[in-house]
Amino acid sequence: MKRIKAACLLQTIHFQLKEDLDRAIAVQAVKEEVAHYKAQLDRKHIKYQILDETEQPDGSILIHIKKQYNNQNCDEYMN
Repeated sequence: MKRIKAACLLQTIHFQLKEDLDRAIAVQAVKEEVAHYKAQLDRKHIKYQILDETEQPDGSILIHIKKQYNNQNCDEYMN
């Protein structure tokens, strides 16, 4: 029998601008979306670590994140 002892996801998430909005409004909307995403992780008690958060020249945001998977233990990955 096998058991998962630890699990972690490494993701690259690209929060893109909505094309049907004015650029300034779209950039603000992306920043709000990123803040909402982080708040959602906190609210759900998901352990995570933002490795890199970069604003792209077009105003979109690229995040490299390491996060807990399926409530599995991920302590060894978060060090």
